[in-house]
Amino acid sequence: MKSAFAYTPGRSPLHRARPGAAIAYLGALAVVGFIYSSPLVLLAAIVATALAGFAAGAGRAVRASLRLAIPLLIFMVVVNALVTHRGETILVRGWDTPVIGNTDVTLESIAAGAAIGLRVVAVILAFAVYSACVDPDRVLRVLRPLARRSAMTAGLVTRMVPLAAADGTRMREALALRGPGAGPVGRAAMARRLVEGSLDRAVDVAATLELRGHSLPSRPQPRRERSRDDLPLFATGAAILALGIAARLAGAGAFDTYPRIELGTGGLTIALCAALIALAGVPFWVRRWRSRG
Repeated sequence: MKSAFAYTPGRSPLHRARPGAAIAYLGALAVVGFIYSSPLVLLAAIVATALAGFAAGAGRAVRASLRLAIPLLIFMVVVNALVTHRGETILVRGWDTPVIGNTDVTLESIAAGAAIGLRVVAVILAFAVYSACVDPDRVLRVLRPLARRSAMTAGLVTRMVPLAAADGTRMREALALRGPGAGPVGRAAMARRLVEGSLDRAVDVAATLELRGHSLPSRPQPRRERSRDDLPLFATGAAILALGIAARLAGAGAFDTYPRIELGTGGLTIALCAALIALAGVPFWVRRWRSRG
């Protein structure tokens, strides 16, 4: 079974544009998640990235990343509530211990942990959509003239990791199909067999690359690729980045947790959230408009 994060060919703007354009678009959404702490803005960035992923046909990657990121969000909320005891709104009155100290649980510590977790969700989601929509071979061709060996390593990693995950899935399915009289197989044995198979594949890949002349010194000429989706993605990414920075400097997305929670819900913040979601759909609307014309 193919991993949800593995690249799947498609005809969306993220698939057909050059890697630099897709990275500029998704990177702008990820940057918004880094520069804001407001849950409203972070939720808007998450919704915008998820909608872009679904529009690009990467729904499996979106759902898989959310299954991975939401437990991390909950974990960060719990950890921050147990470690940080600042804030005026005490929800659970704890006690003082010699080593841990105060164990009060405050609403402000929970809100701070939720903001950190939402930022992680936004970034993971952006990388998941990138992994499912951007062809690693095209990324390799772009990076090859700059750093040939590093680009080759990165390209092989992006291909081998999904293959290793698929091998693990097939091995678990094979174990489940064995008869009731078969002996149990521990995780250590499974991991050893998976590593052995990965090493065998690595040897085969190395031999194939050597036969194709990748070990010979050469200076490849970069292939120039152009796509009609490059400009909408570049322009949308620049607009999202500029809007996010300008709104941040103007005071949008204000959020303070200590000593009390103060969440900015002014018109500028709401407009920023709506604009992020609307801008995320621009490349897909442009593609649909061109296809109708």
